[in-house]
Parts: sequence; C-alpha cells; structure tokens
Amino acid sequence: MSYASTSVIQIIPRTRRGVELLLLVIAVAVSVAAYVNIGLTVQNSVPASTGYYAAGIGLLALIAHLVLRYRAPYADPVLLPCAVLLNGLGVAMIHRIDLGLTAIGRTKGVPFAPQQITWTAVGVVLFVAVIVLIRDHRRLQALTYTAGLAGLVLLVLPLVPGLGVNLNGARIWVRLAGMSFQPGEFAKVCLVVFFAGYLVVKRDVLTLAGRRFLGLDLPRARDLGPILIAWVVSLGVLVFESDLGSSLLFFGLFLFLLYVSTERAGWLIIGGLLFAGGAYFAYMTFGHVHRRITDWLNPWAIDGGQIKLGLMGQAWGGVLGRGLGQGHPELTLYANSDMIISSMAEELGLTGLIAIILIYTLIVERGLRAALGCRDIFGKLVATGLAMSFALQVFVIVGGVTGLIPLTGLATPFMALGGTSLVANWAIIALLLRISDQARRPQTPAAPVSDETIAMAVQKQ
Repeated sequence: MSYASTSVIQIIPRTRRGVELLLLVIAVAVSVAAYVNIGLTVQNSVPASTGYYAAGIGLLALIAHLVLRYRAPYADPVLLPCAVLLNGLGVAMIHRIDLGLTAIGRTKGVPFAPQQITWTAVGVVLFVAVIVLIRDHRRLQALTYTAGLAGLVLLVLPLVPGLGVNLNGARIWVRLAGMSFQPGEFAKVCLVVFFAGYLVVKRDVLTLAGRRFLGLDLPRARDLGPILIAWVVSLGVLVFESDLGSSLLFFGLFLFLLYVSTERAGWLIIGGLLFAGGAYFAYMTFGHVHRRITDWLNPWAIDGGQIKLGLMGQAWGGVLGRGLGQGHPELTLYANSDMIISSMAEELGLTGLIAIILIYTLIVERGLRAALGCRDIFGKLVATGLAMSFALQVFVIVGGVTGLIPLTGLATPFMALGGTSLVANWAIIALLLRISDQARRPQTPAAPVSDETIAMAVQKQ
C-alpha cells in the first residue's frame, strides 16, 4: 500500500457567530415581549410603539453582529447578546416608568424611552467605530500616558467653573452646548488603559517585597508612590465632586489591577486601609459625605426618601415580583436612573433581580476569560480592568439600592436612563470583544501532514 501523496489537515476554529446570532434573537425577543407585556398590563393593548421599539433594538443588534462577523469573527459570542438583553430590558422598564409617571401626573415633557433608544443607537455607532478602527488593542499601549492625562482631565472637568453643574447633590456633570454629559464614564476607560500600560512597565519593581507581616509580603515604602497618588485622586473625587461611587470605582480598579499584575496581597491590605481611612476622614469633615452615611444608616427617618421608597418597593415585590406593569416603581425618586434596579426588583422580584445580576456576572466572566486567553500582558490587564469595572459598578449600585452600602450616583450599566453611561459601556464591550477576538484567533495555519504520517499514527493506536 502506497502513501506517496500528501494531505493537508487544517483545523479551523469555530467563530461561534451563529451561536451569537441565535442568542441575539432570544435577547431581542425577550426584550420585545417585556415591552408588549407592559403595554397589555398598563394600557390593556399592545403599545403603538412596539414596532418602532422592536425594529430599533433588532436592527442595532444586527448591525453590531454583522460588524463582528466581518471585522472580529473570533470574538466572544456571549458578550454582545448580554449587552443587548440588558439594554432592551432597561428601555422596557423606562417605558414602564414613563407610563406610571404619566398616570400620576408627574411626567416631564417627552417620554424617556425613545431618548434611550436614540442613545443606544449612538452607543452602537461608537461600538462599530471601536471595532473598525482598533484593529489591534496592543496599539493602545503607545497611548498610555496620553490616556492617563485624558482620564485626569475628564475627571476634573466637572470642577471647571461654567462647565460643571451640580445635579442631585453630586458635581459629576458637564453642560456644554445645551447638553449634559458625565465625563467620568469615559474617564474610567482612559484610566484602565493608563493603569494597564503603566503596570506593564513597572510591574517588576512593584513586585519586589519589603517586610513580611503576618505571612504577607508587604511592598517597600519607596514603591508606595503610585498607590498614594491614586488614593489622593480618588479622595479628591469624593471630596470635591461628592461622588462616593466614582471614588470607589477608580481606586478599586487601580488596586485590583495592581494586585493582578504583582500577585501581592499586601497591596490589597494597604489600599483597603487607605480607602477606609480616607472615607472616615471625609465622613468626619465634609457635610455631604456625612449626610450620605447618615441617610444610609437610618433611611426610615426621611419621609419619602429615595432609599426608603426603594426598599419598600423591593419588599412589596417579594420573591417573584408583582409582575411587569403591576407595581408602582414610579413612586420612587429617580426610578428610571439611580433606582432602576429597585424598579426591576419590585416588578420581577428577587428572582428577576438575581437573573439580572447573573447576566452581569456572565459579562464579567467572559471578560476575564478573554483576559486569560490574551497573549500579551497589556491586553490581559486591559480586559481585566474593563471586566472589573462592570463588577465594581454593579456591586456599588446593587449594594446602595439594597442598603448594603451608602447609595451613590453611579448608573446601572446598559439599563439606567442616561446617554453618557450607555454610550461608554458600549465602547467597553467593543474593547472586550476586540481583545477576545485576538485571544481566540488562531496564530498560524496548520502545517501540511503526509498520508504516511497519518498511517503511522493510526497503526500506533
């Protein structure tokens, strides 16, 4: 028997774009079903805007899918459907609250749900731009210090007289050309790129251990400069912008990336002590921080307080919820933005809230999986930082709404009313998908293998 010919074995990894398309169909169907269910419950009819809503969400999801299919075919197939599902459910709940506000005469001009769909379109446009323009995430490493400077500028922008405005007790907004936006949402993306690029260069120095205390290798005193700078900046955000959530988010991101890059638990202990000391100092010194803590410790003392009404709504929802359209989330202040998690818990119950948290957990898990599969340290740290930004933000939001920690002004990713947060989160998903595409993409084509080699391998078996 002759084995003179040569065959080529080429293993083509699955792109999983078909799986992504199926999950997108399910995500859009669930979102549209929620929207219709709300209309049938509240208005006893299918909403007239159902076609507009379904076409908008479906078309935007299809555009994002097609861009990934042709520009990042090996990207993670789960991240985009999770984002679409959360976005769609958020728009449905905002529509539900619009109807409730109209019923009690507290409506403010045009409904918010169409605005949220418009901002979703802007977010998908930015998503497409990131996927198309950033062909290789490693090029961002050259912009390390530029990204750091941009992040700091965006952080202090609300403090500029004439630009920054104080809304709901926090100075985190900028009003320009008649429009308000939250620069801190884009600052976290810039700072993650800066943290990752900085730690790639300095990780060997920061890994060096100093004294050993209680079994932990503490860093050397001379290496404490970066964490002290990050601490001062986060404390400044807390003091001058009255934003506990962003302060915790930025410092927590740097601290977590520092731990991941050095594998030194001592950094976590030092960072935790620094943040606890800074928060206590702010509580004892500044009135707005003291009020936040006081309202958290005793929410029932405030008649009609935001936390009080949110907790009562969640308690009324119980385990299975009142049902979409059958609660009264509109009675809670800022039910469509700061307290949208409370609104969801009231109408979907603890079960629905757990399901939503699991979707966020899945986004974090897929982001960390992309970090594990990435072949370069910079990409690993960027993916880890972006994934943990979701984790920290959701923890701060859910913890504040449920009374675990003081309530902050952070927006629930993809769900809360607000254009800046929504657009920034679509950009984060795009970066995670770009990194996952590089991580899952085959490095080299398969080498040709002769028929004789195949036969010999079969005989050995």
